[in-house]
Amino acid sequence: MLAARLMRLDDQAHVHAHDHHQLVLSLAGRAEFEVDGRGGEVCRMRACLVPGDAAHEFAGVGDNRMLILDLDGRGTPAEDLSLLAELFESPRYPTLDADFQHLLSYAGAELARYGSDVHLARALGGVLLRALHLRLFGQGRKQPVASLDVARLDAYIAEHMARRITVVELAQVACLSPSHFHAQFKDSVGLTPHQYLLKTRLDHAARLLRESPLALVRIAEECGFSSQSALTTAMRRYMGLTPKRLRGL
Repeated sequence: MLAARLMRLDDQAHVHAHDHHQLVLSLAGRAEFEVDGRGGEVCRMRACLVPGDAAHEFAGVGDNRMLILDLDGRGTPAEDLSLLAELFESPRYPTLDADFQHLLSYAGAELARYGSDVHLARALGGVLLRALHLRLFGQGRKQPVASLDVARLDAYIAEHMARRITVVELAQVACLSPSHFHAQFKDSVGLTPHQYLLKTRLDHAARLLRESPLALVRIAEECGFSSQSALTTAMRRYMGLTPKRLRGL
């Protein structure tokens, strides 16, 4: 069985447990999940894999639109059963690269238009599952290169976040040429350096909004955004809500 549906998750926390697997993807906005005690966030850059029978709690954050796949093994070919077993071996919050996000947007648009067609929904859901499995377990997936120390890069980004950081700088920290660094970074992390920098800045800004009384303009400066409006625009586009709304949650 594979069923695909579009829905908004409301702000009230819900506790669920069911015997089928579930893949939760965000078309817009975000939601917070906790699966078997492992917390994480679903947004444009991150999904959630909920194994069957895993107790989980979730709540939408502001305006959001989720694409949810419900799956079990009934009528599933043997080769696809092994795919499901690998994907849902444990709770996961996989990072989604730009190509997968484009595929997700296409699937969401088709489901919004022709969602009543069960065969189309199954086909689109199957494509999303296969594409995610290839990114996580595919034979062509390259393993992180030992010389690329992501923890060291994270420390450098945190230290210099208040200013513009270039890919050339990060390549120098990693002791690689810019072209090699870009390719190895995307293979290791699943995002381009620019996407990763933006995600890191937004995550830090969200933490400051929740945990500190700093003014928005100061948070924008500390997180390396050119202005308060630039931070607001980025949050609305990638997180589906404004800084004011996030601070009030």
